[in-house]
Amino acid sequence: MIFPWLWRVMPGPAWVRVLLLMLLIAALVAALFQWVFPWVSVTFDIQDQNVEAGP
Repeated sequence: MIFPWLWRVMPGPAWVRVLLLMLLIAALVAALFQWVFPWVSVTFDIQDQNVEAGP
């Protein structure tokens, strides 16, 4: 497993652990899109970046 400590401390059988991990990952992704990515976009002013084509 990628996170053996997390896998050991989670309760229940394997299918419950998988379900809990999926919910945890979904919550993490939702938090990133809700708060972290907008903050990074405003803080580092990366709204209008363009990639110019070479010669």
